[in-house]
Amino acid sequence: MQFQKLNEVCARMDHTIVHFEIPALDVEKLKTFYSELFGWKIEKSPGTMEYWLIETVPVDEKMTPLRPGVNGGMYKKERAELKSVNYISVESIDEYIRKIRNLGGRIISPKQEVPNVGWIAMALDPEGNQFAILQPMRV
Repeated sequence: MQFQKLNEVCARMDHTIVHFEIPALDVEKLKTFYSELFGWKIEKSPGTMEYWLIETVPVDEKMTPLRPGVNGGMYKKERAELKSVNYISVESIDEYIRKIRNLGGRIISPKQEVPNVGWIAMALDPEGNQFAILQPMRV
């Protein structure tokens, strides 16, 4: 998975949405839809992974947004039940996994490293809404 790079993390982090993902049965169809609807730039990610980067706002050479906004990604949907996911930044993925469980949520995809980005885990809130947490790699 490729995410916008988050190279600088403040000592006090805002827990805000930093990335989103859209699963697509027909990537070309959704690429056209979102590009024509919102003017988003959607391009295939470098490498062999079937992943497309979505720019809702322009980025610099480090993939940092140049204006306020959140960029994301699109991937080929493997299962019909897959839904869009918002990624929320956290200081410590291990701490937030514990918090999610203590508050009645559930971890549905364990902590995993995304090279050059950080660590992610997928979760469900107590009502079954899916979201993900992202601990950015400190560079």
